[in-house]
Amino acid sequence: MAATVSPAARPRPVRLGVTGGIGSGKSTFAAMLRDCGAALIDADAIARSVTLPGGAAIDAIRSQFGPDYIDAGGALDRERMRALVFSDAGAKGRLELIIHPLVGQAITQAAAAAAQADHGLIVFDIPLLTESEHWPRMLDAVLVVDCHEATQVARVQARSGLAEDAVRAIMASQSSRARRRAAADFVVYNEGLALSDLHTMARRVACLFGL
Repeated sequence: MAATVSPAARPRPVRLGVTGGIGSGKSTFAAMLRDCGAALIDADAIARSVTLPGGAAIDAIRSQFGPDYIDAGGALDRERMRALVFSDAGAKGRLELIIHPLVGQAITQAAAAAAQADHGLIVFDIPLLTESEHWPRMLDAVLVVDCHEATQVARVQARSGLAEDAVRAIMASQSSRARRRAAADFVVYNEGLALSDLHTMARRVACLFGL
């Protein structure tokens, strides 16, 4: 684990962004920081919530993309939308214009609630942190969970059953390892670690932030 920032010099609450490529283990690590006492805000979970039945994005998605992109239960048809987004860059932009403002509003509200509850550390689990110009300005530090690309592919295939080319297409849509590492104040190298080892590293990070 490498560090280039002094958390003790930061005002409370500290805002720590946790990111990493698909299959890196970033969400596992972020959850471990929550278990150490941090408040956790999961941007992916919030994004999913607005596309569930009755979610705030559903009407706009139906209007923009048509009823075929809403499944029988009233949620976003994620598989159909994923196929469209990978084949049509414009569709991705239109979807982001619907979802991102809603997610941003929910994250702002959750962060305010965490600060009001006197949490010393707020962890933001953000898959596409380094792809955004917005997030670096909003955070005090960035932690990247990193591993080899082959490891990412193997982990995602094991949990989802996706074909390797599908996993690599998702990886290609994300920042490169080099770009993520260059943006990091902390790097956790999650290669060949047992969960107990990863949890030990999470406790070390938590201690750096006074937890």
